[in-house]
Amino acid sequence: MPDVMVNRRAAPRYPLVLAAEVTQLSSGMKLHGRTANVSRTGCYVDMLNPIPAGTQIHLRLVSGAESFETHARVVYVIPGLGMGIAFQGEVSASQTAILNHWLEEASIAAR
Repeated sequence: MPDVMVNRRAAPRYPLVLAAEVTQLSSGMKLHGRTANVSRTGCYVDMLNPIPAGTQIHLRLVSGAESFETHARVVYVIPGLGMGIAFQGEVSASQTAILNHWLEEASIAAR
């Protein structure tokens, strides 16, 4: 199978639309977008002006009164459309519980 056909994702992604706030760690610049899909290891954020691949960021995802925050890295960019993001570092148990709750709901809705 050609390499481009291999799914390298470590965790399944689910269609899930959440408000996303992306803060570039080096400059403090904040950008806003929305997720198209989310997994336990990363997400895709729709954004007209994505930041370059390799950029270290702080990511805040919001749904209603709940938010999930983590450090992350931009893995790939589709100019004019958005960017793939990989979560990095330790995530607290309370933050992991929020993410797991959202993914469980998205999993049920996808069935």
